[in-house]
Amino acid sequence: MVWFDWLILVLPVLLVVAAGLRIRRHVRGVADFLSAGRLCNRYVLCMGDGANALSILGLVTFIEIRYRTGFAVAFWEAALAPLGVFLGLLGYVSYRFRETRAMSLGQFLEMRYSRRFRVFAAALRSLAEMLANAIMPAISVRFFLGLLDLPPTLRVAGLEISTYVALLALFLGLALTLVCCGGTLALIVTDTIQGMMLYPLLLCFVAFLFTRFSMADQVLPVLADRAPGESFLDPFDIGGLRDFNFFTMVVVVAYGMVMNRANWIGAGTSTAAKSPLEQKMAGLFGTWRSASVSVFYSLLACAIATFLCHADFAAGAGAARRELAERAAADALRGDPRARAAVEAAVAAMPPIEHHIGADPPLSLERNPDTEFLGVIHEALLAEARGAAGAPARREAREAPDSPALVNAEGRANDAFQRFRTLFYQQNLAIAMRGILPHGLFGLFALLMFLSMLSTDDTRIYSASLTIAQDVVLPLRRRPFSPSGHIRMIRIVSLCVGAFFFVGSCFLQQLDYIHMFVTLVLSMWVSGAGPVMIFGLYSRFGTTAGAWASQLTSAVASIAYVLVQRNWADVVYPALARAGLVGRGDAFLRALSAPFAPWISWRMHAVKCPVNSIEFSFFLSLFCALLYVVVSKLTCRKPFDLARMLHRDAPAAKASPAPTTGTPFLQRAAAAMRRVVGITPEYSRGDRLIAWGVFLYSFAYSFGVCFLGVVAWNAVRPWPISWWGRYFVIVNFAVPGVVAAVSTVWFGVGGVFGLRALFRDLSARRDIDESDNGGVS
Repeated sequence: MVWFDWLILVLPVLLVVAAGLRIRRHVRGVADFLSAGRLCNRYVLCMGDGANALSILGLVTFIEIRYRTGFAVAFWEAALAPLGVFLGLLGYVSYRFRETRAMSLGQFLEMRYSRRFRVFAAALRSLAEMLANAIMPAISVRFFLGLLDLPPTLRVAGLEISTYVALLALFLGLALTLVCCGGTLALIVTDTIQGMMLYPLLLCFVAFLFTRFSMADQVLPVLADRAPGESFLDPFDIGGLRDFNFFTMVVVVAYGMVMNRANWIGAGTSTAAKSPLEQKMAGLFGTWRSASVSVFYSLLACAIATFLCHADFAAGAGAARRELAERAAADALRGDPRARAAVEAAVAAMPPIEHHIGADPPLSLERNPDTEFLGVIHEALLAEARGAAGAPARREAREAPDSPALVNAEGRANDAFQRFRTLFYQQNLAIAMRGILPHGLFGLFALLMFLSMLSTDDTRIYSASLTIAQDVVLPLRRRPFSPSGHIRMIRIVSLCVGAFFFVGSCFLQQLDYIHMFVTLVLSMWVSGAGPVMIFGLYSRFGTTAGAWASQLTSAVASIAYVLVQRNWADVVYPALARAGLVGRGDAFLRALSAPFAPWISWRMHAVKCPVNSIEFSFFLSLFCALLYVVVSKLTCRKPFDLARMLHRDAPAAKASPAPTTGTPFLQRAAAAMRRVVGITPEYSRGDRLIAWGVFLYSFAYSFGVCFLGVVAWNAVRPWPISWWGRYFVIVNFAVPGVVAAVSTVWFGVGGVFGLRALFRDLSARRDIDESDNGGVS
């Protein structure tokens, strides 16, 4: 980076931090700190949520998935569009939760179940959330170490300190500063400001990447060059994909959209709206807002794949892989200098890897430049481990290839390789972007990533802190806090959570794809919380006993699986091999997964656990939902009073329906369509236009034309791969690009006026309800 790149990065960050510091004067009560006084309109909520939607963790995760499986699976994700839009139009979960007037998820759990369950569930959610998010600062720090090409150590005042630790402290310190200044109010204001910066930046990078890489001559040929069954473009040719395929990315996601929608609702933007309608409309705006993120993420994934796999960039890709190997080895193998030296020697001796599209066989999951590169490193680690085992073990291995000494040595090497491979894939975005971006744009990209990191770090820390403070500390305290004492308590808890993130980022090891790791850790809470929340909001039969059964089962089963997966390569698989159970275990797993082939294929493997995290979490969720229903039905003595919890005790006067013209049949059809779209009497004319716009874009265009129409066409006459390439460009870039340009201006202007209205309403308040602190009387 040159000096003006640093200016581009530092000055806007200082502006955001200054805004967070100044917001303290508007915090006059606990409700301000927890829910921004419930004074935010739809544009502020939309822009704030938009900033949270961008993150280094999310971007790295997206590229990990797309780099491995491409975009063909995403075609089938379009089948979920009607479900997602219906849920948004109907205000599923968000509207009803806002009706409860709960200021946190735990407050709702106490209303619906019991105080003891509130404390247990909140503690479990906090633990799962903190464990999952503890790797987020680590990923961000490694990203900036690679992006900025920073040295491993810094010399400050004559002392040599770790650059990793220094950046980790800086990033978490900035996030904690914003959290402690004003809680939800500070985060919403700063996230809105960041959103108004971030979305124009996204459009700048989209324009640059389109000029940097040729879509026709470079990007599409790379995406089309895949082995049968593993297409990156043709959704009818993906039967050979593993981990991220139709089952995990469509079936599991569809289930989660319904059952897990309420799992993370609670304090913050979920409770900050002026009214349930404003909360609902902010969610609808997310359909338009997400277009910018979608175009940017997709185009960046294409750029990385092209840079690393196209022959035009072979020299740069080779240098990037060598640097990736050096950084991954320094991190994953820092406690084993002999293994690190073996990896560095193998990398230095490796010739450049070039792949020529059309001349060489097409790429696949098993054969591509990365697997060739990593295969040499894996062999080097295995050879070093066997050598370190000593001469007696080597003689024993020659006589018995499955000897315990050899199995143990190879297990340690496989565990080391798993850590190495994870870090190798995790950092390819940062290293590749150094070879792609010129000065100026490089500074803007660093700014984009820094603001994205800041908006998510502070939100994740605050989310975990509020759960602990509001749903563990507050219910256990016998005497209520004073307003100032309550806010002080939340700040202290936030500092403790920040310290946990710091320690976790220093010591927690991730052995799988980010998405898999997060899914596995969160399954402790998510698998059991889905039925607890959904049936708690929408059923009268759910009982506290059912909630306990679901949540305890989720926690115990997930912790057991975490231990198995974490110790698979170096403990579990070697133990099975020594006992001679690998063959029988493989036969059992094949028979168990056979009914779900080809999407689920369980095979014994020396490096990776056969059942991936998404599959485990999904089947555990189904079991917990069934358990909740059975136990609740058996223990339900009296139906729960939902109307009281939702504050619907007094029957509201029904608004007169809008006048309609035409025959009774047409009137009934129009009324039915309004219900389908989610339009209620409280909608203004503008709200109705927005709702219809979202409905038509998501259904008529995305689902009707781009999905159903294409499926029908291919059922009659299958498309060649070149047609899928054109379809990919139109659906992923051309149309969403127009939506992104319009929505960036629309929501940017709306965000400015929304912030002005928020500050005006904050200043105009007179009476502050000090008892409004999230407790249940």
